Parts: sequence; structure tokens; C-alpha cells
Amino acid sequence: MPPNGGILNGETTPLLSGGSSNTADEPKWKALPKHILTTIWATLCSNYVNVLLVFVPIGIIAGALGWNPTAVFILNFIAIVPLAALLSFATEEISAKLGQTLGGLMNATFGNAVELIVSIVALREGKIRIVQSSMLGSILSNILLVLGCCFLAGGIRERESSFNATVASTMSSLMAVACSSLIIPATLYAALRDSKTETESNILLLSRGTSIILLILYLMYLYFQLFSHHSLFADVGEDEDDEAGSTLSPVAAGFALVIVTVMVAICAEYLVDSIDAIVQTAHISETFVGLILLPIVGNAAEHVTAVIVASKGKMDLAINVAIGSSMQIALFVTPFLVILGWIIGKPMSLRFETFETVVFFLSVLVVNYLIQDGKSNYLEGAMCIGTYTIIALAFYVYPDDATGGNPNHGGTGGIPPDFFKSLLSSG
Repeated sequence: MPPNGGILNGETTPLLSGGSSNTADEPKWKALPKHILTTIWATLCSNYVNVLLVFVPIGIIAGALGWNPTAVFILNFIAIVPLAALLSFATEEISAKLGQTLGGLMNATFGNAVELIVSIVALREGKIRIVQSSMLGSILSNILLVLGCCFLAGGIRERESSFNATVASTMSSLMAVACSSLIIPATLYAALRDSKTETESNILLLSRGTSIILLILYLMYLYFQLFSHHSLFADVGEDEDDEAGSTLSPVAAGFALVIVTVMVAICAEYLVDSIDAIVQTAHISETFVGLILLPIVGNAAEHVTAVIVASKGKMDLAINVAIGSSMQIALFVTPFLVILGWIIGKPMSLRFETFETVVFFLSVLVVNYLIQDGKSNYLEGAMCIGTYTIIALAFYVYPDDATGGNPNHGGTGGIPPDFFKSLLSSG
């Protein structure tokens, strides 16, 4: 019998590796339930964090029955962690079966599905500060925390790790473009806010036009990665293909994606609804919740995956997971949310607060310096983690109304016109 299949009533039935040879002699009505249960069990055993799935029904019940908002937030916060892991697992399985082109599109669509779902829920409820801080937090956690942990894990394994500097440089260059897409609206707002022009409408127009351009750049990058310069990314794909795609069939993986996405949407709904109460009772800002807490949940599976592959010496794959995920958020998810806000009538823009924009700019600058030589060590990993910790502490003490509240609903905050000029000249 083939290792991943068996003959059942004259037909080939996909089975898990190591399945019993007696299954072929059983009638279909007995073999199919066994196969389904075995597949479910293998899926649940795919990651140790799946033991937290018990919090999914508890969190949903807590939200439906109107429990204490703090309890609802914590329960659904924990519940999203294993759901993110299952979403990542199902995406890897279906990507391996559909081939490289469709697989790449699936990874692009579902790789950051948790952040996308949470942000869509928040955007629909008008919580634009949560949406913006969640997007920025996802980028920072990937390029600083995840990348730092990868460098640290690889540095513990060997003295110095090498990776494809060309691929890393391409990704970091695109991140620099995404960074400029935030700096330009912020500086334009500073230039126009004292004039008699309709500043907010102009910023929205700029943000929507910029978002369309960023989406086009992302599509061009997909073509660059999958077709025209595929050879540059070949090593990354080969590392991943050995383990992915051996558990779920395409139909099973697609079904799992649908179920898990629905569960994430439900938990995200209750999670976002409880944020206001958390902010009031725990005395933390919405910015800290969106920028630090939510990205940790949404990126939990990617964090674990990147560190594991880095500890095995597969630094190219780790770089692709860390920086590639940040790039998807910056070039695809954030512009998509701006366009979605345009469609549903929510004033989502690319004008972030002054402090957030500066932090993003400096973080991209630090990462560009660290990866430009194509080598890493544990000290560089410690630098990234230390930078992220400093940023987390800064946002913990940073109040939401420090610069006038929501940047999309008025406020007095803005970047001084000569800020970046003086910053670059001093460097």
C-alpha cells in the first residue's frame, strides 16, 4: 500500500502515513469515520499550543453570556493563540498540495488572517486606533521580536548564520517603501493643518491613492517571487516542502481553513468589544493593546515556526517568515483596510500618530543595518529584542490622547515639518 493512501472498494482513498493495512478490507462507512477522526487527531497534535483550544468554547460562551469584560478579553485572547496555530498549519498543508503559484497566493491571503479579521471587526466598529496600532504592532513584532528570536536561536546553534542577502535586502527595501507611505501623510498633515484647506479629506485622498499603489507593488512582488526571480527563493521553498502537505488533503485543509476562520472571527468580535472596558479597568491605552498585545496573539504561530526553523539552521526560511510577514502587513493588509474603510464609509487612513511613525521609521532603519551583510549572530538578535522591549515599554506609558487622540478624527498631533530632515542630517 502507498505510504499516504490505500485502496478502498476499487478506489484510492487518502490516508495518513502509517495507517493500518486492515482499513482497505473495511467497508466505506466504517473506514471514512476512522479516517476523519485520525485526521482530526493528527491536526490537533500538529502543535503543542493546541491544548489551549479548550478556551475557544469558553471564550465564546463568556462573550455570549456577557461575563465580566476582563474575563471575556483574557479568554478570547488565549483562544486566538491555538486558532492562529491551526490556521498556519492548514495554510501550509493546502499550499504544499496546490503547487507553488497557488500556494504562494494562499500564504499571502491566510498568512496574516488573524490580524486581518481582528482589524476588520475593529474597523467596522469604528475603532480606527485599534486597527492602526494592530497593523503597526504586527510589523514591529515580526521585524524586531521574531527576527531577534531567530537570530538568537541561530546564534546559539552556531557562531554565525548566513542567509540570502539579496532576498533579505529586497524585502527590507520594500519595507522602506512602506515606511515612506506612513511618513508622507504625517508630514503632509503637519504642513496643511494650519492652512484653510480641508486637511482630513486631503489626507484620506492621499492615503487611498497610496494604498492602491502599495497593492500594485505587492502584486508585482508576488510575480517577482513566484515567476521572474523564482530561483532566488528556491532554497526557502525546498526547506518547507519536506514537512508540509503530509497530513491533510486539499479538501480537508480548505474545510479546516473555513472552520478556523469562522472561530477566529467570533472570538475577535468578543475580544474587540471588550477592549474599551479593559482600557478603563486596567488603565492601559488602546494603543498598547493594539500594538503589543494583539500582535503577540495573531503572530504566535509564526513566532514559534520561525524560531524552530532558525534553531535548525534554516535561516533563509526564518527570514522569509519574519520579514515576509511584515511586508505582507505593510503592503497588502494595511492598504486593503484603507480601501475597505473607503467602501464602508470609515475614515481609515495611512496617517499614524507622530510617535508611531517615528518608531516604525527607526525600526526599519535598524533592521536594514543588521541584515545588509547577509549574516547574523546572537548579539544582533539581542539588539532586535532589546529594541522591541524598549518600544513596548514606551507604548505602555504612552497615553492615547498624547497628541490629540484619533488621528482620523481631528486632533492636534503632527510631525514638525523639519523633523525627519533634522533626524537624517544629525545621523
